[in-house]
Amino acid sequence: MDKTFTGKNIFITGGAGSFGKAIVEQLLEEDPNVIRVLDHDEEGLFSVEQKFSRDERIRTLVGDIRDKDRLKRAVDGIDIIIHAAALKHVNSCEYNPFEAVKTNIIGTQNIIDVAMDEEVEKVMLTSTDKAANPTNVMGTSKLMAEKLIVAANYYKGDRKTVFSCVRFGNVIGSSGSVIPLFKEQMRRGGPVTVTNPDMTRFIISMNEAVKLVTKSVEISHGGEVFILKMPAVRVGTLAEAMIEELSRGYDRKPSDIKIKNIGIKAGEKMHEDLMTEEELTRSLETDEFFIILPQIKEVSEIKRPNYSQATSTKKLSFSSKDANMLSKQEIKQILQKEKLKDAL
Repeated sequence: MDKTFTGKNIFITGGAGSFGKAIVEQLLEEDPNVIRVLDHDEEGLFSVEQKFSRDERIRTLVGDIRDKDRLKRAVDGIDIIIHAAALKHVNSCEYNPFEAVKTNIIGTQNIIDVAMDEEVEKVMLTSTDKAANPTNVMGTSKLMAEKLIVAANYYKGDRKTVFSCVRFGNVIGSSGSVIPLFKEQMRRGGPVTVTNPDMTRFIISMNEAVKLVTKSVEISHGGEVFILKMPAVRVGTLAEAMIEELSRGYDRKPSDIKIKNIGIKAGEKMHEDLMTEEELTRSLETDEFFIILPQIKEVSEIKRPNYSQATSTKKLSFSSKDANMLSKQEIKQILQKEKLKDAL
């Protein structure tokens, strides 16, 4: 990592979540001046305070990205914003759609407005593969958040702020994700509930998610959507691997825990996409990333020397059903690493 974060004042929204804590931990190693962590979860912020209690560079702020006045004060003097706050649960957003609009869309516009006012150097939105060809409220609201971030590079005028996005797959072990859910179901003796065993999802480790964001902040010039090249899992295989690998840790035999198919929930897709066919026409790739360039001509013409060696993307399918599918043994190896991490 270069000196992008050294001596900088950094602001993280949604920073009390599992990803927020992970990126705070990484950024502290880059010698920032201060990291302000904003969240509306008071208990989560207390956890952040306890985890980093010996580091005077951490500031925890109770607040909501829906509240622009709160953001104005929180962003005062900030150099870099990592915008991770969002309503991210598909089912919840389907039944509470305007709440998703208020947080994921209006909240993101609030971030854009205060960043421009303060002339923050860089803003990075964390998005989701569900924003590609969305069929649900959550994915649609995150796609709109991406559109707002990209367009901000056009109408910002002479302001210096650079706005960009990253798209994640499913982050392994993040709060509310399927792995903690399956663990809790196993602890109770099952069943492990699977919507459809043939459903596929892109996955990314927490460490890879943090790396994607920090690297993207370093090389961004404005308007890009950065996507890590990720493998996928079949949900049924994931459930089987977790039962075989982890059930004994809950004093259960693998044969004692059953898998129950409960059907696809409202808004869910069988398979996810990393990008659309249209985005493919304006995308680049490196060994690690896909980089979707902005559709707005005035933004796409910005010179981008930091990834000048990237080549045009040739791959034609970006569906999780056609991705590199992890085997049961490969999933178990990932679970072993996560189990060791939990023990530490």
